[in-house]
Amino acid sequence: MNDLPCYVGIDIGGTRIKAGVVREDGTILANSAFPIKLDAGREEGLAHLYAVIDRVIADSQARDQIVGIGIAAPGTMDIPAGIIFHPFNLPGWQNLPIRQLVHERFQLPVVLQNDANAAALGEAWLGRAQGVSSLMFWTLGTGVGGGIVLNGHVWEGAHSHAAECGHMIIQQEGGPRSDHGIHGSVELYAGSKGLLRRCKEALAAGAKSTLQARIDNNEVVTPIVIAEEAKAGDALADRLIMETAVYLAIGTVNIMHTLNPAMVLFGGAMTFDQHASDLGRRFIARVQSEVKARAFPIPAQRTIIDYASLGGDAGFIGSAGCIRNYLRGQKEKTEAADTAAKTKK
Repeated sequence: MNDLPCYVGIDIGGTRIKAGVVREDGTILANSAFPIKLDAGREEGLAHLYAVIDRVIADSQARDQIVGIGIAAPGTMDIPAGIIFHPFNLPGWQNLPIRQLVHERFQLPVVLQNDANAAALGEAWLGRAQGVSSLMFWTLGTGVGGGIVLNGHVWEGAHSHAAECGHMIIQQEGGPRSDHGIHGSVELYAGSKGLLRRCKEALAAGAKSTLQARIDNNEVVTPIVIAEEAKAGDALADRLIMETAVYLAIGTVNIMHTLNPAMVLFGGAMTFDQHASDLGRRFIARVQSEVKARAFPIPAQRTIIDYASLGGDAGFIGSAGCIRNYLRGQKEKTEAADTAAKTKK
C-alpha cells in the first residue's frame, strides 16, 4: 500500500496557497495552507511557491512516491501549454510558463488547471460527486466560477475557457454593468459583489432592515453580515439571500438544458454554512425548488442538486487529481502504442 504513487496538489488562491499530497487510493498524506507572497513579484513569488511544494513533500514523508505535481490557479490561461496569461491576484505573473518552470525545478511531470475546474475534479474524485458520471460545480465567492467534470475528467473546452458559467448572461436589457463587457451575468447578481449591490439598492430605496443599524454603527456590510442578519430574522437580509438562490437556479437550468449533468454542486465561501444552518438548508432548498419550476420535467426530477463536501480542500485535491489523470492517460497511450507495435509484428 505504501508503494502507491502520490501526487502533489497546489491551489493558488487570493490570500493563501493550499498544498497537499494525495496518494493514489485517496489518502491525504499532508496538507497545509500558507500565506500568499506572490504579490512581491515574479521571482520572489516563484521562490515562495517552490518552498511550499518542498515543504508539503517533506511533510508527506513520501518523497520517493511523488510522481507529479498539479497546480490550480485563477485567471485566464492556456491549460495544455501550461501558461498563465492574466492571473487576477498575481502581479508580474502575466504570460508565465508555470508548468515548465515547476517541471524544471522539481524534475517531475506538471499540469496546470483553472482553480474552479480543479475544485470540481476534487469533488468528483474524493468528495460529494464520487461515482457520478457528470458534474456541474458552482464556486460562490467574490465572483461566481464553475467547473464541469465528465466521466472523471475536467471539460476544459477548445481554448481553456469552458465552464465560465458565472459569466452566463441572464439579463440582456437593464442588467448590472460589467467592467469586462459581460453585462447582466449570473456573477453580477449572485456573486458577493452582486449581493452587496442589491443590498445597497434596497436600502437606498427605503427598505427597512437591521442592516441599516450596523451601517450606522460604521460596520462594513459583507455577505457574512447579511447572513448573520438573515439568521436573526431580518426580512430584507433573508430576501436578498433567497434571491441569490433564484439567480443561481436560473443559471443551473441553463446548464442542465445544455449538458444534462447527473449532479450540480455548490461550494465556496458564500454557501451560508450549508446544511449546518437553517439558512443554508433553506438556500439550497430554494435553488432546488426554483430549478424544478423551470427545468424540463425529467432532469428536474433526476438531477441531484446539493452542496459540495470538501470545502477549501477541493482545490488542492482536484489539482492532485489532474496530474493523476494526466499520468494515467500517458500510460494508456504508451500501452496502446506498444500493443499496436506488437500487432504489426
